[in-house]
Amino acid sequence: MPTNVPDHAEKKNNLVGVEFLLELPKTLSKSNKKWQLAFIKIYCSRTLLNCAKHTIQKPGLFTRSLSYTTINLDHHQDHHGDFKIDQETLNDLVKNKNQEKLDSLGGPNGLVSALKTNTRLGINEEADEIQVRRSTFGSNTYTRPPSKSLIHFHGLKEGWYDGGSIFVAVFLVVAVSAVSNFRQNRQFDKLSKVSSNIKIDVVRNGRRQEISIFDIVVGDIVCLNIGDQVPADGVFVEGHSLHVDESSMTGESDHVEVSLNGNTFLFSGTKVADGFGKMAVTSVGMNTAWGQMMSHISRDTNEQTPLQTRLDKLTSSIGKVGLLYNGKKTNSDEIVNAVVEMVAAAVTIIVVAIPEGLPLAVTLTLAYSMKRMMKDQAMVRKLSACETMGSATTICTDKTGTLTLNQMKVTDSWFGLEPGTSSSSSSLSRKVVELFHQGVAMNTTGSVFKANSGTEYEFSGSPTEKAILSWAVEELKMDMEEVIEEHDVVHVEAFNSEKKRSGVLLRKKKKGEITVVHWKGAAEKILAMCSTFCDGSGAVKEIDEDDKIKFEQIIQSMAAKSLRCIAFAYSEEEEEEKKKLKEENLTLLGIVGIKDPCRPGVKKAVEDCQFAGVSIKMITGDNIFTARAIAVECGILTQEDETNKEAVLEGEEFRNYTQQERLEKVERIKVMARSSPFDKLLMVKCLRELGHVVAVTGDGTNDAPALKEADIGLSMGIQGTEVAKESSDIVILDDNFASVATVLRWGRCVYNNIQKFIQFQLTVNVAALVINFVAAISAGEVPLTAVQLLWVNLIMDTLGALALATEKPTNDLMRKKPIGRFAPLITNVMWRNLLAQAFYQIGVLLVLQFRGRSIFGNRLFVGIIVVTVVLQVVMVEFLKRFADTERLDLGQWGVCVAIAAASWPIGWLVKSVPVPEKHFFSYL
Repeated sequence: MPTNVPDHAEKKNNLVGVEFLLELPKTLSKSNKKWQLAFIKIYCSRTLLNCAKHTIQKPGLFTRSLSYTTINLDHHQDHHGDFKIDQETLNDLVKNKNQEKLDSLGGPNGLVSALKTNTRLGINEEADEIQVRRSTFGSNTYTRPPSKSLIHFHGLKEGWYDGGSIFVAVFLVVAVSAVSNFRQNRQFDKLSKVSSNIKIDVVRNGRRQEISIFDIVVGDIVCLNIGDQVPADGVFVEGHSLHVDESSMTGESDHVEVSLNGNTFLFSGTKVADGFGKMAVTSVGMNTAWGQMMSHISRDTNEQTPLQTRLDKLTSSIGKVGLLYNGKKTNSDEIVNAVVEMVAAAVTIIVVAIPEGLPLAVTLTLAYSMKRMMKDQAMVRKLSACETMGSATTICTDKTGTLTLNQMKVTDSWFGLEPGTSSSSSSLSRKVVELFHQGVAMNTTGSVFKANSGTEYEFSGSPTEKAILSWAVEELKMDMEEVIEEHDVVHVEAFNSEKKRSGVLLRKKKKGEITVVHWKGAAEKILAMCSTFCDGSGAVKEIDEDDKIKFEQIIQSMAAKSLRCIAFAYSEEEEEEKKKLKEENLTLLGIVGIKDPCRPGVKKAVEDCQFAGVSIKMITGDNIFTARAIAVECGILTQEDETNKEAVLEGEEFRNYTQQERLEKVERIKVMARSSPFDKLLMVKCLRELGHVVAVTGDGTNDAPALKEADIGLSMGIQGTEVAKESSDIVILDDNFASVATVLRWGRCVYNNIQKFIQFQLTVNVAALVINFVAAISAGEVPLTAVQLLWVNLIMDTLGALALATEKPTNDLMRKKPIGRFAPLITNVMWRNLLAQAFYQIGVLLVLQFRGRSIFGNRLFVGIIVVTVVLQVVMVEFLKRFADTERLDLGQWGVCVAIAAASWPIGWLVKSVPVPEKHFFSYL
């Protein structure tokens, strides 16, 4: 019967049929083998005939007969022939959430098979296999818009004046600014590449491993946990309670549930809000829905910081003063000449008055510090964070991984009321060991891998999960694969930062009617759910008041040794499936203590911050005893704080305070234990309401609100989730609190460099403004020409900014008090220094302006006082006609140098003059 099937489809079907026949088992009878060979011949004949329709013309020396036919049997030319699905089908599958097409492929398992991968083992990690997939389906990279060229920043359409000499001066200023902006843009591009290089867990060759997001290929099995960014488009194949935040794609704030029975599609760029699971990658890079959207978006890296805004206002104010001064010169006999002279005087005064180099100085110092901070393990995501960190008065820090090494190991264990030993597995009953194997292997997001009998075990997951898995495998001889094969998971409750626990409902495959609930979490939380406990022999006993007190003492003693206490509980019943796990009348199975040592050098970093006047507050999910012990070890709690009951409290207690009570007590709190992300957010809001500039560290998805609310959000580069990183201003690449202290030092350096430049700039600007005003009133003209003014501004603004913007932080910066939120940009000390120097310069310039001829015999211009010696010598001695100057003899040069040098002792004397703490303008 004729059909409309295309030739290439028929060819593909024939090849599939041949493959099917060839893969039949060979243990057949003679008659069956003959039938098999017959079918193979028929299918091969049909395939050859179909291929013969597409002849290949090959030029040769001899002509071929009309019946000559060449058949191309090189199946490797068709890369898509290696897979039973093409990229177009995959794109349509996920982008349009085409459930019908997925069902036609056999559901998620059929799709996995079509992509030649395996849910449990993943793909083959050999280079050839990866390259084939990359060439067939593309790489997981996005096409970015080209970087802006140097010409883009040169401003060819702006700022040209008539005259060759003005052209040169303007060109120099524009060139320096263009190079600076160009380098800043390049630096942003480099940082963008680093921030995009996310690490993702995948399964390859049965081994869970961490790879770059750029190395993911179609067919990879990706492991997803709370806070992870979905690295590519894909289909959900395994997991529990998975909820995804698709607001970046759809704009909807509600989380979308992903399961095998409902929505199975996952989009690149979305975030895992809850649960865990595995996905099979179907599209990568520009083939994903996110990639197609990003192709129409270009990132704008031009960002103005709050300090730049304040400087713009300062610049505008000074310019208005210049115009006000110039308004006095309006009397003239001839109206035309008066207008021309007024405009000329306005231009010169404004050029002198406005510190054009302020925005350039800010840009330079921020770009320079941002580059150096990268070397100090801090990646700046927002420019404003550099300067804001210099004003920080309080740092709220996490414990795990920031103050500690995050290298956890189980060092203590209790089975019932009996302490564990190195030979625990031999002394425990079989039932207890089996229950522990279930509670550890089935209630975890980690995994265990061992390539062969001679290699060591590899543990993956969070540091806490790895520590527990390692303990169970090495001490209790757990075989994780065997345990998983013997049980079915009925329902899972993923770890929740509010409840501090995770649970799983299991069914034994051999005993299908028996279900077991296992809980794991914070020791005191699990203990509160238990009414009985199981001792080492397997006997179950009631927990009376005395036993409860003993268990609490065990937890406290472990916590006092800086151990994180994790408890295990279970309940075994014969009942039907439940969607909600049993949370009461459980049996306590045991308690383990996990040691996480403090980082080397963290105590000194804390002391440095405290010496700098910055308050350090530790916010942790650990119990109050562990938190107190770690805080003492790190130097956050001092001996004075030991007697202060308000220094350490739990998050629930802080949460239950009234708003007024929180505001009264928040400054005295040093440690907040058993805290939730909401408690951290509440503390940040209270501190900011009291006027503090707050920096907050965070690594979890739920830390995002606090990171956004804080003045400076500091996320962790290693343990931090992608949600936390995107919500932060600075990423601490090594998760070390010492790097946070380094960021504080750099922040103060940035602010200090800006203040130095302002003092340097305004000293000359005040003097130049006054001398121009006096000269315009008395002599009817300003003493400096446009070329001279531009030259002075080039030296003062551009080169001054270059010199002062690249100063490195010193230890002296950490001896000063925090700047705070409301401190003025120009301090009393700065006013004292710049006014003293400016008055001296004004006096000298007035003498030179009105008595200069009688002193030197020729006219000098004011700029000789302020420019650097080398450039000024060139200006005066070699650019006479260009700059309209007169040469000086050695005696005149000596007098100039002596007069200028006198400003040093004057400045030294002025610095001994005391200034009040209250700002000058506050008296007005």
